[in-house]
Amino acid sequence: MEAFFVSTAIVALAEMGDKTQLLALVLAARFRKPWPIVLGILVATLANHGLAGAVGAWVTTVVGPQVLRWILGASFIAMAVWMLIPDKLDEGDADGTPRWGVFGTTLVAFFLAEMGDKTQIATVMLAAQYNAYLWVVAGTTLGMMLANAPVVWLGDRITRLVPIRIVHIVSAVIFVVLGLVAILAPA
Repeated sequence: MEAFFVSTAIVALAEMGDKTQLLALVLAARFRKPWPIVLGILVATLANHGLAGAVGAWVTTVVGPQVLRWILGASFIAMAVWMLIPDKLDEGDADGTPRWGVFGTTLVAFFLAEMGDKTQIATVMLAAQYNAYLWVVAGTTLGMMLANAPVVWLGDRITRLVPIRIVHIVSAVIFVVLGLVAILAPA
């Protein structure tokens, strides 16, 4: 259960102010159909994080525990630095007519936007650290939904209430702590 709770918290915090959260806001403002958008986010996240978790689980089979400890520690600390760099929605991320409808457009946009994103990389690292694939993927997916579903339903009202910079700093501190624990914990 620790893998589930840590994964949920890490991804929910990491997602605040992230490009995909901004994408959720744009899609909600543009289409004004929250249910297909939220369902598209869920399916895209399950697919993306399912693949990321599989990569993390695979890494543990090819890398020894001592090397993995250092890789994870350095990766978590690098994520802390990355958390302090604010995301912007790239121009054209949500442009064009919805060729596949609201659900399909959300699914494709979210899946692609999440490729190589902080939360996808965090999913790989968490799956490698905890060796609990299903709990990590379930936790990271829940974290994504906790961060994005309210944005779809409440729009920019919620983003005005949350001090994004503080959330990024708290997330960075958590990633540094996880990195130090991974490096300093006995094998």
